[in-house]
Amino acid sequence: MRLLAYLQSLAWCIFLVHGNVEKTIFLAPEAIQIYQQHPNLEDLKLEVLSSSNPTLRRQLSAAFPKPASPKGIAAWFLLDKLTQHQRYEVRICWAATQPTSFTLTTYLLQEVFDTPELITSLADYSDSRQTILAPDQSPDYHRVDSNPESLLLLQVFAAADYFTTNKTLMQDVPPVNVEIILDPFLLNVLPRSLLPTGIYLIVLAVFAWHLSEYIWQGLSQISRTSQKQYAPLDGSEAGQRSKKVN
Repeated sequence: MRLLAYLQSLAWCIFLVHGNVEKTIFLAPEAIQIYQQHPNLEDLKLEVLSSSNPTLRRQLSAAFPKPASPKGIAAWFLLDKLTQHQRYEVRICWAATQPTSFTLTTYLLQEVFDTPELITSLADYSDSRQTILAPDQSPDYHRVDSNPESLLLLQVFAAADYFTTNKTLMQDVPPVNVEIILDPFLLNVLPRSLLPTGIYLIVLAVFAWHLSEYIWQGLSQISRTSQKQYAPLDGSEAGQRSKKVN
């Protein structure tokens, strides 16, 4: 039984060996119509997460918390072509060798446009993307006027979370290698990526149930045999044995 408990613990540790994980869970909003008159979403040069492109691997800039930016440096992403009212999870994974504190928040488009702090942060990040990317390096994202779609904006803050005597690392925080994953829920209950692990745990539980039943039957058989062997003799059996001895 200890072996089974060990295997169950090992199953939950599968995701821990890769490093640290931070996530946010949300429901996809109502679909809205997005028009292509400039400026538009494409002009923001944001990287896109969608059902056809659920994973992004890149480097995120980080900084130590300051009064003006207590959560670190912000990055923005577009969560596109969502299924309205479906539950989703966005995870960000990074190596434990790069101690960083991440904060993930999703926003409706209108919420960002109506909040000066958010629209300023989005504009600043978009400007930084425009200067870094060459024209031929723009994200492969081209929207055409079509049916309404469900989408959100994702804001990711990265704050350095370490202390070292290395002055260079304290002054210049290196970029953090991350993997950002958009994971839809099955029936709004279980993330799709956990389905194999869920099946494994169910199979393990069924196996443990049958094994425990087999062990219990074996122990019961041993117990009954022991009781018969050491049971006290009744009067007739004791008399017969005494006659044989005499």
